Amino acid sequence: MIGIIGGSGVYEITQKADNCENRLVETEYGDVEVSILDIFGKEVAFIPRHASGHSIPPHKINFRANIDALKQVGVTKIIATNSVGSMNLEMPPGSFVIPDDFLDFSQNRKKTFFEDKVVHIDVTEPYCSQLRDVLDASGDVILGATYVCTEGPRFETPAEIKMFKMLGGDLVGMTGLPEVTLARERQMCYNSICIVSNFASGISENNLTIDEVFEMVKEKERDLLELIYNFIKNVDESSDCECLHALDGAEV
Repeated sequence: MIGIIGGSGVYEITQKADNCENRLVETEYGDVEVSILDIFGKEVAFIPRHASGHSIPPHKINFRANIDALKQVGVTKIIATNSVGSMNLEMPPGSFVIPDDFLDFSQNRKKTFFEDKVVHIDVTEPYCSQLRDVLDASGDVILGATYVCTEGPRFETPAEIKMFKMLGGDLVGMTGLPEVTLARERQMCYNSICIVSNFASGISENNLTIDEVFEMVKEKERDLLELIYNFIKNVDESSDCECLHALDGAEV
């Protein structure tokens, strides 16, 4: 099964579904409502990351419950969407960027499923390259960027953005971690479509507002949904991948 973890701009994905079943999935980390959709003859499990009405702030998202719920319903490949600010002038607002690395500056989040035993997963290639190639063939995207995850819910300061740039960051957001690494721990393929909503603080000429983020996401909503629909058409959900064997050699 294909999994979609959607932020703003993806809540309308059910419109092209031939069937939609809402299922409450119980996990040891909390209960999660998952929509099981039939799109182009394929099963798609959809979770709105911020819940209905965009009511959960980024630092309060139950990442472990969401990933575990997708695993329980049979998902093997996940595409997530993340609204981001850009620190790279070659990745302007309105771009869809597929990251290939990350810097994690989030602070107070549960970041692993393995709290009672020692497991070291490899993240040399943290985002699935197979899914990257499918996304590349599915729409107009920029390949390759380092995603910086901050705790939120505030935006970053100009000094923080300057530091992130010096460390090699291209994009900054609040929702990408630990989602990507939790998916790896559950041996699922994962990649992200980063929607650039604005230039980051100190690069943008204006103060940042959440309205600016929502406006850009709304403007790009049709293109984003088309990219996701093309991905669903193009992806082979049964293909093997190293991500599906991520615990081989990882457990002590």
